[in-house]
Amino acid sequence: MKTLVLILYYSRHGSVTALAEKIAIGAQQAGAEVLVRTVPALDGSTSGRHPVVTEQDLLAADGFAFGSPVRFGNMAAPLKAFWDNTSGLWLKGALMDKPAGVFTSSGSMHGGNEANLLSMMLPLLHHGMLVIGLPYLEPELHHTQSGGTPYGPSHISGLSGSDKLSKDEHQLAIQFGKRLALAAIALKTSGFTTL
Repeated sequence: MKTLVLILYYSRHGSVTALAEKIAIGAQQAGAEVLVRTVPALDGSTSGRHPVVTEQDLLAADGFAFGSPVRFGNMAAPLKAFWDNTSGLWLKGALMDKPAGVFTSSGSMHGGNEANLLSMMLPLLHHGMLVIGLPYLEPELHHTQSGGTPYGPSHISGLSGSDKLSKDEHQLAIQFGKRLALAAIALKTSGFTTL
């Protein structure tokens, strides 16, 4: 029985895409199948390497990672608009009891990464998902001078908007993908449900 992890993100300059692709590698290393998808900009345009998410992608997934750049301590409007249009799934409990986590990127060390990650968890909780983070057993959390939080992977792009991940950011994204996939595999094979 295959376990599918959906990594869904919005990225403007590529740094959130870079995190998504490292999370995908970690999830694959843990034995999950992975879909990497994006959401369109508010004007409907798309950019990047990955297809736009469909409702079927959401329904098929056993675990989720959601990523967005920081916009004043919150997720970017395109990802918020995506969540605002999931009330039909919410009414059915379609995403309930599935493990999920969040990731982000900001232009500066104090650009709102942790605030954004925490705010991005709110829709997950409303959908009844099981929120996954990064434990402090990951050594990179103790010595990172760039991104990385217990709330989820993060990246500091700097004023240039660099999508090049630091060694710690890279490793934490991989470990997060593994942790998320292992949780999804365990929950799926156990038949866990709160209903």
